[in-house]
Amino acid sequence: MAWRGLTAEFLRVPAVTRTYTAACVLTTAAVQLELLSPFQLYFNPHLVFRKFQVWRLITNFLFFGPLGFSFFFNMLFVFHYCRMLEEGSFRGRTADFAFMFLFGGVLMTLLGLLGSLFFLGQALTAMLVYVWSRRSPLVRVNFFGLLTFQAPFLPWALMGFSLLLGNSILVDLLGIVVGHIYYFLEDVFPKQPGGKRLLLTPGIPEHQGPASGSLTTWMQQSQ
Repeated sequence: MAWRGLTAEFLRVPAVTRTYTAACVLTTAAVQLELLSPFQLYFNPHLVFRKFQVWRLITNFLFFGPLGFSFFFNMLFVFHYCRMLEEGSFRGRTADFAFMFLFGGVLMTLLGLLGSLFFLGQALTAMLVYVWSRRSPLVRVNFFGLLTFQAPFLPWALMGFSLLLGNSILVDLLGIVVGHIYYFLEDVFPKQPGGKRLLLTPGIPEHQGPASGSLTTWMQQSQ
């Protein structure tokens, strides 16, 4: 009965949050059980474009390191803020939320080439936190019971926490930059004189989806 309850609770989690969190946990479990090696997962442009190991474009976002404090810390923030976004400003817009992941992932991969970054999951987490924080400016956040501040300061607090743990802040900074680009294009620029939405979720040809041609509509009707 307890297992059924956990399963039912998990299925109540929005689709994108559920899928991404499960993929991260399963990837880490596979590495922990030595079914996979981190060397098979990290982003390597040479192996991607010369050896056609294209899965690395995805798997580098799924591995947060071995089981330990860092892994559980990242999973906590991924699950919490991903879910809050999907149930909040992206409620009923599953495809738009998935497109935000795609936009962020592509941009992080391109920018990551400049810094020789191998795993970008933490950057994606920082992006999610940043977008949520900018869309929830009046929310007060309790940071591990130590500090209380308004939401827009949270991404910077997390970056400082990473620095205290001895981690490079380059990945967090990358996520913040990409998150700000998304926030500006989606929430700021369209409201400016002469501005318009530039990040439109791609449509689906009529032979692949309903006549509306909208990916958002098609995914919502398919659920």
